[in-house]
Parts: sequence; structure tokens; C-alpha cells
Amino acid sequence: MRIALALGSGGARGYVHIGVLAELKERGHAVAAIAGTSMGAVVGGLEAVGRLDDYRAWVETLTARDVWLLLDPAFSGPGVFWGRRVMDRVADLLDDALIEDLPIPFTAVATDLTASREVWFQRGSLALAMRASIGIPSVFTPVMMQGRLLADGGILNPVPVDPLLGTPADLTVAVSLSGARDTRTSQQPVSESANSEGVFGELAGRLRRGVLESDQVRGVLDWWQGRFAGSHQPEGAGPPEVAQASDAAPSDFDALPKGLRTTDVVSRSLETSQAMITRFRMAASPPDVLVEFGMDIASPFDFHRAGELIALGRERAARAFDEAGL
Repeated sequence: MRIALALGSGGARGYVHIGVLAELKERGHAVAAIAGTSMGAVVGGLEAVGRLDDYRAWVETLTARDVWLLLDPAFSGPGVFWGRRVMDRVADLLDDALIEDLPIPFTAVATDLTASREVWFQRGSLALAMRASIGIPSVFTPVMMQGRLLADGGILNPVPVDPLLGTPADLTVAVSLSGARDTRTSQQPVSESANSEGVFGELAGRLRRGVLESDQVRGVLDWWQGRFAGSHQPEGAGPPEVAQASDAAPSDFDALPKGLRTTDVVSRSLETSQAMITRFRMAASPPDVLVEFGMDIASPFDFHRAGELIALGRERAARAFDEAGL
């Protein structure tokens, strides 16, 4: 079959996209078009240019120390890192490729922070389009391009199915990294794995705070909720749960989870917003097959865990494809 593929945002969790692509190829399916946001744009662009295997061979060797050496602090910039070292390494694999010349049609999604709208890159430099798409607010600096201040595409479109509408393909497959957490681990602070790498936990907090405070997130939620008000509600976005407050004293709440940090609360808050945006957008443009991963599979900064996340991507994809008869 010919598959149109939407690859979602999620930082290092996006390594699972490599496993999903490997499973598609193993089953003999051809990729007809790719749309990607943030890490999905990086993996999708490398697949479209034919260099994903080389990228995989590199990232599977990365240690936590290697990841640190790839970070370039932006002491005077609007973010923690410039992102130049990472993208220079990726650009070495791209050979100055232009999107319109790729053997697989490709779209990278970014967010215009000035106009509060999506930007789809379907022509021009593949490397520049990837860099624009990964501008995680408060972590990687945004970029200026043709008068637009561009940041991470996941702010407005975490799983970009829309650019694939009209693609001559048999099926559309979407890979979401905004799925629900495993309830068995829901009491664990989300920064626990990131804290094992020191400052990565703080970076996660900065990321969430930067996005949560943006007018773009609040605006898109209001717009989508208004569009689907009434009978057309996406799954998981029904009426609110009705609860009864205790009649105890105002200060007499249950104990908070042990080890809960401020960054954990901010992280969970942003991920709730991203999950809602994803549900509304895919209700408007539903894929034929959804491969979904919970937000607790890894920290967005676990770029030293490529091997296990790629394996998880392939395992979960195989299960979803079997269920869909793909």
C-alpha cells in the first residue's frame, strides 16, 4: 500500500517514528508523503531525502555526554540553546536538499509567533525548514525567516494530518506522542527520568512554562473548542467530570504525591493542553490508522535513549498495524 504519514512532536520521544517507519517498510508498504512537526519533521525529512538509516546509526551511539556536547548555550538569545550544532550535524546528511526535489513529498510544520498561525514548508531548504519546526519555546531559540518569527510547530499542530489531505495514497497513518500516561505510573513525578541527567529536568520546566504562557496555545484551544462545541466532540473531550468538594476545612486537602515538583505540575499542565489540541485536530482530520504513544515513555530530552525508543516504536506500530489489517 501507499501510505501518507503524519509524524508528531514530542522531543526525544520522536525517536519512535524511526521504528514506525521500519515496521512499515518491513511489511512492504511505500511512503507516499510525509508531514512532520518538530522531531517528526526531522525524522520525516531524513526519510524523505533517503538518509534516515545514516541518522539512526548516529543517534544510537549517543550518550548523555554526547548530547551535552551538541548543545550550544544562547546566553543572550530568547532561548536556552541556539540549536546550531545539532542542525549542523543533521545538515551534513542532507546535502543541501530542497524540499521540492525530494523523492517523497514532504511538509514541515512550524508556528508563526507574530501572526499566531501555522506555516507549512513545502519548498526551499530542507535544513532550514527542519530548524524552524523544532524551535521549542524557551529551549531552542525561534528563528526569523522572511519576516516571520518561527517556533515549534507543535504549539498549534502536534500531529500534522492536514497537509496530507488530497495526497494520492491508500491510507493515512498518524503517529501521536501525546497519548495518555500509563495510570500505573501516574503518581511518579514526570521529571524523575529527566532529573537523572541533571539540568535536563530544569530545561523541561522551562519548555513547559514557555509554551503554557503563550497566547498561541490559549487561542488555538478556544478556536477548536468553539468549532466543535455541541454535538461534534472528539473522543476524550466530553463534558467535564462532576465532583463534590469535601466539607472539611479549606486547608484540609489530601497529601500531594511524594516528590512532586513545580516543573512536574507545569509539565503535566502543558501536556494536557497538547493532548487536547491533538484530539480536536484529529477529530477534524482523522487518520485511517493512529499509532499512539503515552507522554510518559520518555522525557523530551532523553536523546541518549534512541535504541530503546526506536524498538518501542516498532513494537507499538506492529500492534496497531495488525489491528488495522495493514
